[in-house]
Amino acid sequence: MASSSLMKPQMHGLLAKCLRFHIAGAFTVSLGAAAFCKFAVAEPRKKAYADFYRIYDSIKDFEAMRKATVFQSAK
Repeated sequence: MASSSLMKPQMHGLLAKCLRFHIAGAFTVSLGAAAFCKFAVAEPRKKAYADFYRIYDSIKDFEAMRKATVFQSAK
């Protein structure tokens, strides 16, 4: 009598239902991770490079290294 009141476990379509849930979750998590990497890592890095090269003078840097005798061929 007690066994008739218990529900049968769902076996048919269980894999498809779980995969649908996990694929949607994985897609959401991957989009979040990609957005985090873009805005927390890539954009500040691009800004730092742009700021550095905005004021960078390669000739001045070369002359400083030449005076410090870093180069053997350029005197």
